Amino acid sequence: MDAGQKLENMRKVLITGAAGRIGSVFHQYVSDRYRLRLVDRQMAALDESGPHEVIEANLADLAVCQRLCQDMDTVVHLAGDPSPAADFYDSLLDNNIKAVYNIFRAAKEQGCRRVIFASSIQTIEGYPLDVQARPEMPMRPMNLYAAAKGFGELMGHYFAYAEGLSCIAVRIGAYGGNREHTPENIDSRTLSAYVSPRDLCHLFVQCIEAPHVAFAVVQAVSDNRFKRMDITSTRATVDYAPQDDAFELFETGIRHPARWFDERARHLTHDD
Repeated sequence: MDAGQKLENMRKVLITGAAGRIGSVFHQYVSDRYRLRLVDRQMAALDESGPHEVIEANLADLAVCQRLCQDMDTVVHLAGDPSPAADFYDSLLDNNIKAVYNIFRAAKEQGCRRVIFASSIQTIEGYPLDVQARPEMPMRPMNLYAAAKGFGELMGHYFAYAEGLSCIAVRIGAYGGNREHTPENIDSRTLSAYVSPRDLCHLFVQCIEAPHVAFAVVQAVSDNRFKRMDITSTRATVDYAPQDDAFELFETGIRHPARWFDERARHLTHDD
């Protein structure tokens, strides 16, 4: 089988926001696994000479979204204004509200199997820091960006149970691709919310491949010693197996308990 035939037989995945901080890493991570349609409003970071389809588009236009979703198996919707300070009328209404509805509506009408919606840990930031948020707890957004992400999760629930479109909402924590995250300036809240690029990419793949999920909210943090969001149901729902621990990556001296017990067991065995 040549490269063209192999690509033709792959699962077809639409990635919106493909030139963004997360999208640019994720589409490279899965470039050999899926046949991709890469969409963004800013195309400078995308390689148009590669094997995958590259499209510049404004997702606030429903007709545009209908064309983008045509013939796709899965949609990974990463596009949107990522700023917690984004203005509602100037940005959020088009980029984080209309675009979200349009993607869900188009995915349903074009026969897509599933939409994976990039939500945010910001949806639960209203809880005190000593409360570990679980997916079934009510959302507590503290800014309009988070409220818009909550709208996306609710759209996913509606389309799943009212219209039969599978949806998984991924609440993304403090993404490890941020250059400002260094051992010198990272704080305890960020450590507990941290998700590494490889853990997040792995989680997105698990969400694409998971069978028989009508609707789920999964929580994207790494296997940190302390976790702002509980990932018990995320592990069970999509077989999430994170590899990283921010408390080790940033050399805090606080080890993960499972690793401590493993080291202790090896030490005792060696002493015997």
